[in-house]
Amino acid sequence: MKKVTVHRKAHFNAAHRLYVKEWSFEKNQSVFGKCNNPYYHGHNYEIVVSVTGEIDPQTGYLIDMKILKDIIKEEIEDAFDHKNLNEQVPEFKNINPTAENIVVVSWEKIRKRLDEALELEVTLYETPRNFVTYKGN
Repeated sequence: MKKVTVHRKAHFNAAHRLYVKEWSFEKNQSVFGKCNNPYYHGHNYEIVVSVTGEIDPQTGYLIDMKILKDIIKEEIEDAFDHKNLNEQVPEFKNINPTAENIVVVSWEKIRKRLDEALELEVTLYETPRNFVTYKGN
């Protein structure tokens, strides 16, 4: 069988603050700089979800893109868009909402909705120049 990768891009806007609760303001400021703003700051995130697997010989699909679109909307866009990640998203109650942690949480939320035979890679753009990728390892 031939393996292919399909990609679906989506976006969400969210605010966050990078800080460690146990640290002083000065230490947080030293490590996180302006991202430690106690009034938060926002990003226009872009997320690319890539699914790899074998093409179904009957449908010609790897995955129905409408299904993938709905998974991303339900698990990522509805959960994160126009939210304060620190305050409104339960997954970030005890972890710093860095781009690295956001991409891992996103991967985990999407992974549980996909057939286990499919490979998953998620890339999160915090800015056009700063992005992270997670493949589940």
